[in-house]
Formats: sequence, C-alpha cells, structure tokens
Amino acid sequence: MDFADKLISKYSQEKIILWFRKICIIEAVTCFLLYVVAMPIKRYFPEENFALILIIVVGNLHGLFFSLYLLLLAPARKIWQWDDEDTVFALLSAFFPFATIWVDKKLARFDRDQ
Repeated sequence: MDFADKLISKYSQEKIILWFRKICIIEAVTCFLLYVVAMPIKRYFPEENFALILIIVVGNLHGLFFSLYLLLLAPARKIWQWDDEDTVFALLSAFFPFATIWVDKKLARFDRDQ
C-alpha cells in the first residue's frame, strides 16, 4: 500500500475521488465504443483502412482507461475504506463490460452503510 499512500499524499482526496469517478464512466463508454461501434465496423468492412484505424484508436483508448481504473483502485480502497470483498468486486468489475458504472454508483460512496 506504499503506492497508494504516495499517490494520496501527493493529491487531495477530493481530486482522487473525482478522477476515479470520471475514469469509471469513461472506461464504460470506451468499452461501449469498442464492442458496439468499432468491432462491428471492423467485422463488416474487414478490408477498409478506416475500420482498422478505428479499432486501433478505440482499443488503445479503452486500454488506457482500463489501466487507469486499475491504478486508481488502490487509492480508492484507502479513501472509501473498502474491505477485501469490496476490493475484489471492484477489481473484477474491470473485466466485465459496464460494471465500472456499478462501482461508481454503488461502491464508491461514503454512505453505503445507511
């Protein structure tokens, strides 16, 4: 958890919360663009250069936000004081399409016990 401590001490807690919430949404949007837009276009136009460029660009963007989501899980765990079960759910949600929205709406809150 040394990494999380260094990241949290460098930036304010509010800024990390804002980044994590934005990354959750953007990761789901790029997943949508990859699966619903880029992959079908590549399937129906396999020889076209624009389809190849589209899938490369959208795939790289999705990979970037996927990686940022995983990097911000450690500070998020510390901020919201997640137990091991919550952390595993947040980690696994990165591998299921649109599950990061669930993390943003249900898990990343201070008033979860109420």
